[in-house]
Parts: sequence; C-alpha cells; structure tokens
Amino acid sequence: MSPPVTARLSHDTVQAIYLQADDLNVAASILYKAYHDDALFEHIFQAHREGYENRLRQAIKQELQACWDTEQILLGLFEDARLLAVACITKPLAGFAPGKIWHWRLKMMVTAGFVSTRQFIEKEEKIRSLVPANAFHMISLIGVRPDYQHQGLGHLLMGAIDTIIAEDDSSEGVGVFATVSAYRHFFEDGGYECVTPVHFDSVQGDVLYKKRVV
Repeated sequence: MSPPVTARLSHDTVQAIYLQADDLNVAASILYKAYHDDALFEHIFQAHREGYENRLRQAIKQELQACWDTEQILLGLFEDARLLAVACITKPLAGFAPGKIWHWRLKMMVTAGFVSTRQFIEKEEKIRSLVPANAFHMISLIGVRPDYQHQGLGHLLMGAIDTIIAEDDSSEGVGVFATVSAYRHFFEDGGYECVTPVHFDSVQGDVLYKKRVV
C-alpha cells in the first residue's frame, strides 16, 4: 500500500475563520479521523464491538451539532474554501441549555448507546472539575486533516485559540485533555501546564491548562 500523499501549503494562505453550518459535515470527518485511534474514545465507544466506527462518527456529529446549537466556538483553518483543521471550544460558564443538552443526550444515546453516552458525559464532567479555574474555555475536540499534518497547522490553530481567550474578559484561561504523550507535549510547548493525570479504567491522560494572557 502506498503511503498517504501529504499536501504542501504556505501559512500565508491559511486563515482562521469561525465555521458555518455547511462546514459541520467536513469538520466531523476531520475529527472522526483525528479521534479514531484515540485510546479513550476506543474505550468509551467500545472499539472491540462491531459498529465502533458508526458510534464514534455519530457521537462526534452530535457533539458538533450541540456546540453549534448552543453557540459555542467552532473554529476552522481554511485555505480558500478548503477546511484543513478544526477546534470545538466551549465558552466559560456557558454550558448547554437544559432543553438542548437533553435533546443532545437523547440523540447520542440512540446513535452511540446508553453506556457510551453516559461514559462520554462522565468523562467531560470529571475533566472540567479538575481544571484549576471557575470560568474558563475548554477545548473539547481538535484535529487536522491527515494529509496536512506536520506542517504547523496545529500551532496556527493554537495561536487563534489564544487570541480568542485573550479577548474574552470573562475567561480565566483554557483547558484541554490529552491521552497521547505527543499531544501533551504539543500543548506544553504552547504554554499549557499539566494539572494532573487522570485514569478512565485502563486509559490514562492528562488535564492541561493555560492561564489567560492579556
């Protein structure tokens, strides 16, 4: 099998732009590929059982739709009209409106299953409880197209996130959870500090946090 072809680009042609509704399907595809082999998602959505790919795909779609419906931050890196990278970021103290979060939970239960939905929600709640702040942004999903990886797009996306945090007086900083050591080092290089390791059964990850810089 031939190795994947890597597309080359100039950072001068890339722009950070908020996603529109018609970008969500492409964003979901990028994030599905980014998290397909993530140990925590494999655990939550039961990679050992038939149908893992569909459960994961539907869960990511529902998460993106919930973020869109509740006006969270959906940020993309574009080269012209081509979406290359995406980040889903929740706002400080915003949460999800009760009606919409129950609608989202019900839809995820139907597509991903009750156990997976419960574990996904428990994971989010546990991680947020460990962030050393009261009002903060949280990177819930982040990914780069496979054929555009290792070209600095992650750092461009992180810089755009830093700008959003710096311009929001209601935020104390931004948190993220990483299960892969390379991702932890990536965020640490960007100024995030490891708060604490977290175990979900056999899966270990790290909660990281970066204080808002004005």
